[in-house]
Amino acid sequence: MQALPQIEDRLTFLYLEHCQINREDSAILIRDDRGTTRVPAAAITVLLLGPGTTVTHRAVELIGDAGVGIVWVGEHGVRFYASGRPLTHRAHLLMKQAKLVSNQRTHLAVVRKMYQLRFPNEDVSGLTTQQLRGREGSRVRKTYRAAAEKWKIPWNGREFDPDNFSSGDPVNQALSAGHACLYGLAHAVIVALGCAPGLGFIHVGHERSFVYDIADLYKAEITIPIAFEMAAQTLGDLSGAVRHRVRDEMASTHLLERMVKDIRFLLSDDEWADEGTTDVTYLWDAQKGAVANGRNYGNEKDEFK
Repeated sequence: MQALPQIEDRLTFLYLEHCQINREDSAILIRDDRGTTRVPAAAITVLLLGPGTTVTHRAVELIGDAGVGIVWVGEHGVRFYASGRPLTHRAHLLMKQAKLVSNQRTHLAVVRKMYQLRFPNEDVSGLTTQQLRGREGSRVRKTYRAAAEKWKIPWNGREFDPDNFSSGDPVNQALSAGHACLYGLAHAVIVALGCAPGLGFIHVGHERSFVYDIADLYKAEITIPIAFEMAAQTLGDLSGAVRHRVRDEMASTHLLERMVKDIRFLLSDDEWADEGTTDVTYLWDAQKGAVANGRNYGNEKDEFK
């Protein structure tokens, strides 16, 4: 078991693997070969269930009642398989994401923020999307070239067939395996935060567009250098070795924490108002935007004018 660090004093992720999960009163009961651990359900907000986990119906009942999110993942989040519910009862970030992606001006503003994360020491606020793509393409080419020179590997460009993994050369196979790990963790974090994986800003039109947007922020730092490093070695199971290496790098760089903070930066504009477990439901109003729920409006004189 590995307790992941607390984020902003509220988003506590707990990663579990090779254990049995049950319940005892209001506690989640976790058993593995080292013993038994009791975790109060109210103390966590997201469970990441890795390989070798089994969970009982009674445990899931408690997890749901306590408002705990649950995501089934690969080792340390390197694969996303399925999810139960997001960590928040509110749709704040999802609504922000939908609003930002639906307006050309705000859409472009988020795209620029994504590129700003890639070029932290430069001002990209005045660049067009074409200029931003050009700058990013140049940066990625330099990253590939530097890694190829460092590890003495011939590099002829990114070429891969998603339907035939083995057709690529070793470095392209390693890149595909490493990027898949990033996609898995990004997907898990996105759904845990209640955002929509399909509402992307740079990538559009795919069910995982936002996943690709977020994962791309870290490829030059994590997966590209690792792919060339591992491809330079003679390995019987290259893709497996890459996945383990990327897994360890994601853990050591606290990438899960960083993803949460980066998504918050991209979507919230510091409006991280109470994203806790309190149920908040409003009624939509064409003039006011939102009005109180649970109230009878039948006696208001202007209601049916």
